[in-house]
Amino acid sequence: MSRTLVLVRHGQSEWNLKNLFTGWRDPDLTEKGHAEAKAAGEKLKARGLKFDIAFTSVLQRAQKTCQHILDCVGQSDLETIRDRALNERDYGDLSGLNKNDARLKWGEEQVHIWRRSYDVPPPNGESLKDTGARVWPYYLHTLQPHVLAGGTVLVAAHGNSLRALIMALDGLSGEEVTGLELGTGVPVIYRLNADSTVASKDILAD
Repeated sequence: MSRTLVLVRHGQSEWNLKNLFTGWRDPDLTEKGHAEAKAAGEKLKARGLKFDIAFTSVLQRAQKTCQHILDCVGQSDLETIRDRALNERDYGDLSGLNKNDARLKWGEEQVHIWRRSYDVPPPNGESLKDTGARVWPYYLHTLQPHVLAGGTVLVAAHGNSLRALIMALDGLSGEEVTGLELGTGVPVIYRLNADSTVASKDILAD
């Protein structure tokens, strides 16, 4: 019984590189992003991991990261489910803006609150709490059953959708999760107990 859940934030995107708020916009990976995704795959291959099913968002940076990983572990044709429940948080009116320009427009403190607080959304966008409101049910009803059935499940998604998921898995408070950072292309491996609690957590950072 594997009961393994692997979470990977997508590799660097073109808008990460340009310091833009991305959200539900759909830029591609950079060369570095492709390399980060392949490196994640090699790390998982070195652990001998094989997946039973993969999940990703409807955004290409996560989908391409997922595919690179599957290619590396020799499972290019694995069933992969794409769902907007795993999308990055929607940054609303900030989407497409340079983060420094946003600070000039709204002030450093306000932009910091929008970016890092748990429950304060940017204008016309989602807070981390709002993101969790779509991620958590998807985990409980779609992802977790595959894991608890003994499977090994890959989820390639985004910084904030994965932060919301890790918040639930690790039992973090709204205050604690504000300090959680996820590196691009860094696999996080959870092994679950039969009762769905976390047995172990392993971060494959460089």
